[in-house]
Amino acid sequence: MALDVGDRTVGVAITDDTLTIAQGLTTVRRRALAADLAALQALIDTHDVHHIVVGWPLRLNGRAGMQAMKVDRFAKALEAAVGLPVERFDERLTTVAAERVLLEGNLRRDKRKQIIDQVAATLILQGWLQARAHANAP
Repeated sequence: MALDVGDRTVGVAITDDTLTIAQGLTTVRRRALAADLAALQALIDTHDVHHIVVGWPLRLNGRAGMQAMKVDRFAKALEAAVGLPVERFDERLTTVAAERVLLEGNLRRDKRKQIIDQVAATLILQGWLQARAHANAP
């Protein structure tokens, strides 16, 4: 499972059993940390998740800024709450790429706003899957 964690929403994506293809699942509207973690726990249980990848929004220069620190705190709380490994994965420019994909699909602005976090999570997960496959290649 991959998460695109923002201040107001968390985009969620999952992969198939072969760890090949990422697909958007849902967007969780953030309320309070306990409620957010409970909503994610329900998705983890429903989809038999064993590993979580969280998009880590580094600055273009590779350094962690304020948003990366917020995401890091969320990832640590999630890992403690669900008891699964939570890996941070560089997500620089995924939201920009997600917006581009949705614009190319001619989606209305209101529809793009509803699913952009899911698409960003999907791009994060697909990037992580590809990096993993590349690292495991002979």
